[in-house]
Amino acid sequence: MRMGRTAALMTATTLAACLSVTDASAVDKVFKTEKAMVSVKTVASGLSHPWGLAFLPDGRMLVTEKDGRLRIVAPDGTVSGPVKGVPKVDDRGQGGLLDVALDPDFAQNRFVYLSFSEPGTEDGTNSTAVARGALNVDETALTDVRVIFSQKPKVESRMHYGSRLVFDRQGHLYVTLGERSLEQFRTQAQDLDSHLGKVVRINRDGSVPADNPFVNRSGALPEIWSYGHRNIQGAALNPQTGALWINEHGPRGGDEVNVPEAGKNYGWPVVSYGVNYNGTPIGTGKSSAPGMEEPVYQWTPVIGSSGMTFYTADTLPGWKGSLFNGGLATKEVVRLELDGNKVKHEERMFRDLGKRIRQVSQGPDGALYLLTDENRGEILRVTPAGKS
Repeated sequence: MRMGRTAALMTATTLAACLSVTDASAVDKVFKTEKAMVSVKTVASGLSHPWGLAFLPDGRMLVTEKDGRLRIVAPDGTVSGPVKGVPKVDDRGQGGLLDVALDPDFAQNRFVYLSFSEPGTEDGTNSTAVARGALNVDETALTDVRVIFSQKPKVESRMHYGSRLVFDRQGHLYVTLGERSLEQFRTQAQDLDSHLGKVVRINRDGSVPADNPFVNRSGALPEIWSYGHRNIQGAALNPQTGALWINEHGPRGGDEVNVPEAGKNYGWPVVSYGVNYNGTPIGTGKSSAPGMEEPVYQWTPVIGSSGMTFYTADTLPGWKGSLFNGGLATKEVVRLELDGNKVKHEERMFRDLGKRIRQVSQGPDGALYLLTDENRGEILRVTPAGKS
């Protein structure tokens, strides 16, 4: 049973308190959180608006930079030169090279998936796309790169690309898609003949799974999994249930956490917990409507929700089972404690860093890794205080 909108908003009880600062040029701080004293340290810096992160089998990281570069970062912070073969991106506004994910069988096929803003044939148009290529043996290039999904239609906008990539347990790929923000486009989030404002689900080669909810509906795009979304910036698979969880930007108010189910409508732009940036109502001016799904949780004021991960490691046992969300607007990390599909507690952390948190990922070492969305962006590593 979903938590209702009016009951979903919770107040953080504890803000992290910074206890020490050691170096002005790199982060090296200790924070008191509700569950543990933790150390936050810079692993790598000087990245240009890093956006997506995926761990290679040996613990190194593939990291995207928004302006179109893919890099490999070692645990000691060594950053490679740009990996060749990345598709051309439309690096304007919120667009660029976005998320990165490894194929579930990467050890055998070396496939890497990239989401990006793909330029259109008409001047100024673009849309979110996903490309797949194989990382070559010397790790200098992606080979046999091809686009396996391209959002339709391409429109003239520099906003709301969505763009997280998550594999489910069957090897299907979820792609989260924004509705491109502008009023002349946003209503397409409700239209099944458009990919705008949708979660789509595809096979690893870009083909459509036979059990997608709209495969046999005339006039509907068969890739669509769920619809009525605004701009999904965080996504992760729940390790307990295998279900996809997402967070999405609201306008002025109403950032949401949802668990998108096959064929269901999540309301945008008919209903919203927020209002337009100029204060005018959105859609019906209501926060709910029959046939439209309630969020699991919502933030008003917004946090600028971004990267999302479930924490499953024993390194920080007090965090085990929590859902972590990046905050771009509030420059923090938000930890949610869950009871099934309900949020029972919230904790806000690391605001004293003063950095926009673009992605939150759990590393194979059990640490929590953060990407900061800055001109000289960083990879930060969160571990128990006193441990390297």
